[in-house]
Amino acid sequence: MTTGRRVCMEEEQMLTKEQILDMLDAGQYKELKEELGNMYPVDIAETLEDFEQKPLVMVFRLLAKEEAAETFTYMNSDMREVLIGALTDSELEEVMEEMYLDDTVDVLEEMPANIVKKLLTNASPEVRRDINHLLRYPEDSAGSIMTVEYVDLKENLTVNQAIERIRKVGLDSETINICYVLDAQRRLVGTVALRYLLLMDGDEIIGDIMHENVISINTLMDQEEVARQFKKYDFTAMPVVDNENRLVGIITVDDIVDIIEEETTEDMEKMAAIVPSDKPYMKTGVFETFKKRIPWLLLLMVSATFTGAIISSFEDALSVCAVLVAYIPMLMDTGGNAGSQASVTVIRGLSLNEIEYRDVPKVVFKEIRVALICGITLSAANFVKLLLLDKVGVLVAASVCLTLVAAVVIAMIIGCLLPILAKRLGFDPAVMASPFITTIVDAMSLLVYFRVASAILGL
Repeated sequence: MTTGRRVCMEEEQMLTKEQILDMLDAGQYKELKEELGNMYPVDIAETLEDFEQKPLVMVFRLLAKEEAAETFTYMNSDMREVLIGALTDSELEEVMEEMYLDDTVDVLEEMPANIVKKLLTNASPEVRRDINHLLRYPEDSAGSIMTVEYVDLKENLTVNQAIERIRKVGLDSETINICYVLDAQRRLVGTVALRYLLLMDGDEIIGDIMHENVISINTLMDQEEVARQFKKYDFTAMPVVDNENRLVGIITVDDIVDIIEEETTEDMEKMAAIVPSDKPYMKTGVFETFKKRIPWLLLLMVSATFTGAIISSFEDALSVCAVLVAYIPMLMDTGGNAGSQASVTVIRGLSLNEIEYRDVPKVVFKEIRVALICGITLSAANFVKLLLLDKVGVLVAASVCLTLVAAVVIAMIIGCLLPILAKRLGFDPAVMASPFITTIVDAMSLLVYFRVASAILGL
């Protein structure tokens, strides 16, 4: 497997699609292979993205085994399907053998059943066993994203023996920077960094120099919590253990970067009232996109009927003072915006574990104070505008401005409470974001508006 890294092309641009195709047409296969060897696999995959099947397969076959396997992991699902259909069984077996197991599992999860069957058929029994081991863990758990390719050491080994073992198994390991020390029952008892091994006397015993205070992750821990653990401790790799503290795998920081992107995208979609999707936007069909969006749109449309019912119930008041209608959009939008600001802030705090359920009184008290300051400021500016520009009466202006203060306060309280309540009930706080909160705040704002107007104007 790939452990070293090729030097990036200096003073030269990476090969473009056109250059690669020209070299293929000219039969310059040796030169092309050398040039590709100077590129990073991720750049090769990106360059090959728009290739037709024939040149794609030709270029892929020019790559060295290790380079081909790593490039394959960076390709999108369409490119992988093309290659799997075109490569021979022996070529597929080489790719499978060279890929890290966590990358292999990621590929299999994206592929159709027939493609998965073909890949597994061409994998060695050992690889199939390890793949099945990883696939049995729940989706989005630590066990599902870990790799079983790591360096483990026994307590009674000397430093020289440990280094010799690293030389033997390190090439096939995800990382050798941290080695994991196990007892006779494969329980994790410590870690030792490679740099310490290189600096220590060769006769030192691993059990005497290892770091015993090990931070580990349970196999069933949610991947979002795993990402938080990496952020908290600033590790590049963390061990994954079962309920009996036996080491079953490790997670590396490159997987965490993908998880953070995935979780962020999922939260953004939920906050926009869209059912999350794991497909790229351009790879998602129109009807599939429709199915992801329509459930929340239907729910929000139905819930918005309450707003219409409130307006209808105050129809008589509106007929007496029609000018009140003109300020409904402003009140609803301002309330919705205020609620969204509060909810986004609280959702972020919850995701970073900055806010706990016991902090509810503090959060509400803070948001009330912020809401009062914001509401009074907005009302003061609006009061001047209503009198000088809109030329409305003082009582109408007072009704609008008092409602504005109340709407902002209500919106921020709802905006901070709903995400916390959602998390308390076991839901993702992101679902209590802008659209849902806006719908609730709109109804509340209108109700307060008409009540205040009726009281002040005597309607």
